[in-house]
Amino acid sequence: MFSPELAIGQRPTTVRDWVAERAVQIPERVALVADGKAWTYSELDARVSRLARQLAALGARPGDRIATLLHNGTAAATLPHAALRLGATIVPLNVRLTAAEIAWQLHDAAPRVLIVEPRTVDRALTARDENPSLAVATIEGEVVHRLGGLDPIDLEESDVQLRLVHPVDSVLAVIYTSGTTGRPKGAMLTVGNFWYSAIGSALNLGTRDDDRWLAVLPLFHVGGLSIIIRSAIYGITAIVHDGFAPDNVNAAIDDDRTTLVSVVAVTLERLLDSRGAKPFPKTLRVVLLGGGPAPRPLLERCVSSGIPVAQTYGLTETTSQVATLLPRDAVRKLGSAGRVLHPNELQIDPSHGAGVAHAEGEILVRGPIVMTGYLNRPDLTATTITDGWLRTGDIGTLDADGYLYVLDRRDDLIVTGGENVYPAEVETVLLSHPGVIEAAVIGVDDAQWGQRVVAIARLTDDAEANELTLRSFCRERLASYKVPKEIRFVTDPLPRTASEKLQRGALRASEESRKHNRQQQTIDTD
Repeated sequence: MFSPELAIGQRPTTVRDWVAERAVQIPERVALVADGKAWTYSELDARVSRLARQLAALGARPGDRIATLLHNGTAAATLPHAALRLGATIVPLNVRLTAAEIAWQLHDAAPRVLIVEPRTVDRALTARDENPSLAVATIEGEVVHRLGGLDPIDLEESDVQLRLVHPVDSVLAVIYTSGTTGRPKGAMLTVGNFWYSAIGSALNLGTRDDDRWLAVLPLFHVGGLSIIIRSAIYGITAIVHDGFAPDNVNAAIDDDRTTLVSVVAVTLERLLDSRGAKPFPKTLRVVLLGGGPAPRPLLERCVSSGIPVAQTYGLTETTSQVATLLPRDAVRKLGSAGRVLHPNELQIDPSHGAGVAHAEGEILVRGPIVMTGYLNRPDLTATTITDGWLRTGDIGTLDADGYLYVLDRRDDLIVTGGENVYPAEVETVLLSHPGVIEAAVIGVDDAQWGQRVVAIARLTDDAEANELTLRSFCRERLASYKVPKEIRFVTDPLPRTASEKLQRGALRASEESRKHNRQQQTIDTD
């Protein structure tokens, strides 16, 4: 069994390749279940080495970045291990992005190789037009082809020595997260970040030899990728589903001996609705709930049904979990995200709060799970990490027992169905339409998705635009989850501060007032 206590006993400068180690220790244990096939650790180890050599044959070398545009499956689950063994960095791109968004991230990350699949190859080709030197290859099953080629990559073309020992400060992944300036930013996460994230989670939740962790979260998000890395570190089984389907997840819980599953609020609610009154088996020991503060009615529903839910708080910049509430504390600390995971530190800075009580303020995090910085953004890194503390921008409070309560999301962040949307990025697209003078984007509470994206726009006098045309305009330039679900039009200038900063808070308050008035009118009519 994995021993987190021993693993954390001293701060190593290197760690041994976790897949290779497990292939020696437990070669016949199932490591991965994906695409209808089960892979033992011995088989996974061989596949990882083969993939690493194929990446090298494509031109990738230690220190290079390797981008992927893949849906959940065997390839997405094994390429991070292969990049690590090569000494390279994986850059998993969101498959929901448009070609223009992909092209920008490729330009920013400057990867040596891009690995795609049949479902994403067209957008990759369009994106490559702006990155012509990029080597692109397709992967189907266990076979990697050069783009347009018919023959598999010849392993004899690779003469790179694979690595089985990794420096903890080497960057394992660059994961893009939305940025307040309208452009995403790449969080650089090291081997050590993932190692200590796994240790902290294990010390909190425990590990068992028969654990099987179900991954329905996208593997291009830190929450999904962390499951793949942690499972290999622990020597347990990762079960990967291509997207979330409640019936399939329930079947995996009932029939595939799933012991842990990670979800967001909207998927958990769909899972419960699909299951009905059928109780969960005792083999399911933890349902990790992340992706933003959970609605209290959902938490109460889980508690009353005896579901072993563990609410979590985390960020891309902290390699997923910062704090996690144990299921046994779900009633006693309802609404809390739990205590900070060892060996990290968490504190509240009241000077960065919202003018509220002294106990409330900005959540700061320090420890080995905090990213090394943002790719190509030393300026932003310097303002985000000060004196070793990561400024999350989230507002929270700690109770007397050290349990964290997240009071609000980052000021402008919209979390819809577990996906992060920053208003500035959507506003930039709206303002590029010739008929739009001003635009503001806010998040409005939504019973199904947690929040929905709402835009407020002011048009030119001669604008030939309406809600339908503007949403279509956005859909061509943004991932579907970023497209406003509703666009309202105003004739007066949008509220701004003296320094001309858009007052989204005032717009959110106005939207809440409108919602209250509509509800009151309904009551009066009844």
